Amino acid sequence: MGSFGFYVQLGFEHISDFAGYDHMLFLVALCAIYKIQQWKSILVLVTAFTIGHSVTLVLSSLDIFTIPSRIIEFLIPVTIFLTAVNNIIGANPAEENRKMNKNYLMALFFGFIHGMGFSNYFKALLMDSSSVAMPLLGFNIGIELGQILVVFFIVSIAYLFVNRLGVRHREWNVFISGAATGMSLIFILENKIW
Repeated sequence: MGSFGFYVQLGFEHISDFAGYDHMLFLVALCAIYKIQQWKSILVLVTAFTIGHSVTLVLSSLDIFTIPSRIIEFLIPVTIFLTAVNNIIGANPAEENRKMNKNYLMALFFGFIHGMGFSNYFKALLMDSSSVAMPLLGFNIGIELGQILVVFFIVSIAYLFVNRLGVRHREWNVFISGAATGMSLIFILENKIW
């Protein structure tokens, strides 16, 4: 079994690897509607996602709850599609608090699905199933460090376009969310389960 640091590195590499573009695309869609001034909301949103995927990563890695990987590979782009569409059609400033609560619940629920995707990768790497606590903790920490890096990059790019280049935030959101919608539809069709 590898060291704690080994699993932290594996988790970080898994989320920050461009081969795992589906998880990155989800984070892009998740953050598209927020401005840099809303960093607290972004932090809560990512934390909700983290809680969701951490729970199912643990349950699935311990074989308490599993879903076939072909279903998860289909559901992950569905989460991206639903998040992106929600960004485009759900902009009503009068209902901002209710919308934020809905976004947090959506991120938590979609985190459950993404956790299953992480667990398939994690279980393939686990060498000794008798002791999974430290590898799970390390892997989760690595994923979180990778997510923080990805979210920081996304928010920085948005800041550049919206605050420095003068792109209207609504236009930025529609462009990014529209692109995520289109890409997720392609992934859904590639991973169809019917």
